[in-house]
Amino acid sequence: MQRYGLDIWGDDNFIIDDSFIKLKYKSSPALYEIVTGIREEGLKGPLLLRFPHLVKKQIDSLFTEFKRASKELNYSGNFSAVYPLKVNQNPNLLKSILNSSKEYNYGLEAGSKAELLIAMSNINDNSPITVNGFKDKELISLGFLSAKMGQNITLTIEGINELETIIEVAKEQNIIPHIGLRVRLHSLGVGVWAKSGGINSKFGLSATELITAVEILKKNNLLEKFSMIHFHIGSQITSIAPLKKALREVGNIYADLIKMGAKNLNTINLGGGLAVEYAQNPKSKVANYSLREYANDIVFMLQTIAKNKKVMEPNIMIESGRFVTASHAVLVAPVYELFSHDYQENLLKLKEKNPPLVDELKELYDYIEPKNALEFLHDSLDHLNSLLTLFDLGYIDLQDRSNAEILTHLIIQKAIEMLDEADSTEIEKIENQIQEKYLVNFSLFQSMPDFWGLKQHFPVMPISKLDIKPTRSADIWDITCDSDGEMSFDEQNPLYLHNIDIKKEDYFLGFFLVGAYQEVLGMRHNLFEKPTEVTVLIDEKGYKLENLQESKSIYDTLNSLGYDMGSLENKLKNQIKDMRDFDTLQDLLKDNSYLRTFINQDI
Repeated sequence: MQRYGLDIWGDDNFIIDDSFIKLKYKSSPALYEIVTGIREEGLKGPLLLRFPHLVKKQIDSLFTEFKRASKELNYSGNFSAVYPLKVNQNPNLLKSILNSSKEYNYGLEAGSKAELLIAMSNINDNSPITVNGFKDKELISLGFLSAKMGQNITLTIEGINELETIIEVAKEQNIIPHIGLRVRLHSLGVGVWAKSGGINSKFGLSATELITAVEILKKNNLLEKFSMIHFHIGSQITSIAPLKKALREVGNIYADLIKMGAKNLNTINLGGGLAVEYAQNPKSKVANYSLREYANDIVFMLQTIAKNKKVMEPNIMIESGRFVTASHAVLVAPVYELFSHDYQENLLKLKEKNPPLVDELKELYDYIEPKNALEFLHDSLDHLNSLLTLFDLGYIDLQDRSNAEILTHLIIQKAIEMLDEADSTEIEKIENQIQEKYLVNFSLFQSMPDFWGLKQHFPVMPISKLDIKPTRSADIWDITCDSDGEMSFDEQNPLYLHNIDIKKEDYFLGFFLVGAYQEVLGMRHNLFEKPTEVTVLIDEKGYKLENLQESKSIYDTLNSLGYDMGSLENKLKNQIKDMRDFDTLQDLLKDNSYLRTFINQDI
């Protein structure tokens, strides 16, 4: 049974049963069953599947672990959390988040005017709103309006100028929101987002600015509104050590600010960073701590500092959006083509008289068996290199070269199927040189931009045939006309897939943990829009689909870019002589840009 690292990244959300990957929840439907059912409705291209129960699971585990840690340590501060809308503002996801978290008063974090409007119009009663990021007077005024509406909102100040604007707006308003100060810590994070922390980070107030801010608040009779300090040392904090160092620093800042007169300061907001494990290979694991350890360390360290400094234990707030949403979405895309299928036996065109090395390759192919498979494999690769050199020198022709390539690939395929685990090291060496190219019907730039931009790994696996050993080391190519649209075979995270004939059967790849950031960062490279998405609700009897949203049509895509579609259609119509061709064109405009991959259907 092939598990593709499921025990590392899966978090007990999926099981493999009867050759399929299934949801480990209630009736446990197979992803393959869900996908093929949707495609029977005529939808093509990739599908983004949302699973709300996984959102609820993450929120439940977050609050449960902090409640447990607080109880065990007799911690007097409260725990709360907000979801950063920047992670994924999709309305169907937001609905799942808010419906799953009412009992916890789980709040929302906004970083722009648009996000704050989303938060104000959707927040559950009594749940907190925090506003981070740079702010102008209009955004600050919007925060004041939220407070007037009775919402529990905190404006987190990134610079002294924002504080001065708050004071200006406060002179015109009776109800003032809570005020937070973002702290620029000396402590650094780790990994790609380490620069979010440190003394040179983009956001936050230095020690001197913190003192100045308190003095300004005091002078303007607003110090009682100062209730929170906030810090953030980076997304995806893979090691617990930097966080513990940051907690020591911020805990002491908290205590000193209280002693400076900030009597209503009661909350430390740790920002985000709770790590998600994306690795499929034990050697590539990134997170060195669990949620349990994370909660224990935060509660213990803040409690210890508060006792030593003789101040009240602070309320704890976190903004871990990646942790909450990454697992809820799975992208499933069909394989469109395998490039080794250019090397099939029926494409051989051997001559009456072939170059001797080609004849030898044919003999290797005819007589290969398990006991000589490794030897014949080595011989075939050596012969191919020699024949390619002969072609470059002009001693063999293009047909000879084609026959050599076909025979070598057929030998490789046979050999890998024949060799056993004892030869695995040698197989890996060879497969690193002969990856199969899987052309997959999706846009990497649209659906996994963090892979393109940051080389963020996402778990990948077929959603069927998991009872069959995969024998092909895989390069994944997307359908954009860009050479960067590729997930190359990686020795640190090797991906092996099946040798299949996509003309006879569908073969789908699942891309997991894509629920955080990927949708909102996705690009329209080649004008590929977001894939068709659907929410999947699972119960004891089966599943049902909600909120099916088809990928945007070519017509709507061009229209949204500012093209005059009436003019475009008229120009084409005037140049097309057969109206049947124009009707076909109009049908195409109603479709999306992804490729058709239905079995036994013309492309």
